[in-house]
Amino acid sequence: MSKAGTVANTTPLYALHRELDAKIVEFANYQMPLNYPSGIITEHRQVRESAGLFDVSHMGQIKVTGDSAAESLESLLPTDLSTLDVGRQRYSFLTLDTGGILDDLMISRFEDHYLLVVNASNKHQDFDHIAGSLPADCTAELLDNRSLLALQGPLSREVMSRLCPDLRTMRFMDTMDTEVEGIKCQAFCSGYTGEDGFELATNYDDALKLAQLLLDQTEVQPVGLGARDSLRLEAGLCLHGNDIHPNTTPVAAGLTWAIPASRRKGGSKSGGFPGSEPILLELENGSSLTRVGIQPEGRAPVRAHCEIVIPTGESIGEVSSGGYGPTVGRPIAMGYVKSTYSHLGTELRAIVRDKPLSVKICHLPFVQHNYKRH
Repeated sequence: MSKAGTVANTTPLYALHRELDAKIVEFANYQMPLNYPSGIITEHRQVRESAGLFDVSHMGQIKVTGDSAAESLESLLPTDLSTLDVGRQRYSFLTLDTGGILDDLMISRFEDHYLLVVNASNKHQDFDHIAGSLPADCTAELLDNRSLLALQGPLSREVMSRLCPDLRTMRFMDTMDTEVEGIKCQAFCSGYTGEDGFELATNYDDALKLAQLLLDQTEVQPVGLGARDSLRLEAGLCLHGNDIHPNTTPVAAGLTWAIPASRRKGGSKSGGFPGSEPILLELENGSSLTRVGIQPEGRAPVRAHCEIVIPTGESIGEVSSGGYGPTVGRPIAMGYVKSTYSHLGTELRAIVRDKPLSVKICHLPFVQHNYKRH
């Protein structure tokens, strides 16, 4: 049961997760696999070394069509869709008038529509926000009948090339309509792990068949949300609700690379999105807080919400995500500190169980990204 007392949702793969003896947890009002019997660390390494299959069907998929769809979406996102070609996607975010981040997302351009993939816990809020802002010539549709699978890891391209030769030449952030062994899909060369990989959107009715086909490949093992979190943390990728939220700005979060020059001061499409004034001001003057990598001393993990202090005890920030990094073999974290303390190598303290633990500011990401860009 969910916190509200209603029955949590399930994806088309729920029975398969049960059959594979997954540990099921509730996430974003969905019953989802945290891990399988092999455990989070083994699943994490599976993705770094071979290929892992994730069920991310809880994510929201929003289709936007209409003559002025690009201009309308640009009024909500600090991006420039005139430079997004058909068959490509990019990272962006919905901003608020305060400059905060309502949600982050991926936006893809197809021949006759845009597709936004948004976070599961925010999808209904995001849909209402987008649909309520569109003019009469545009429509938004929340695709509740669609599933999303993610195959991630260095051998994922070998697997997908065998099953669908069309995908062999895809590069990072490419998209295409295709078929995998007769199953119609929209394929995206992207993911949330830092590894090469693919995300496959298909109809609910075909999701189980597609998942079983992928799991039948010798290189592939199922992977749950636990390893998904440790993988994205090692890759230095933000989790909405932890590392970014309505009270963090793109500048503080280190996401200014996603705001093109055309939307900045002096650009051809300067401003015009919610929060553009405070965000553009921060772009010029800097933010008071900065998201940083944090390296704890020793073996004790530093978790989200741990206070960060200077040696005198003055509070200067907070951990936003933290845990064990199986690839690097040690605890890792990221969080926000006052910008004056954000320089690499700065020695600080994290308050763990009421005791100060030595930490220092380190480079993000913790592992190199292995995307195929060429």
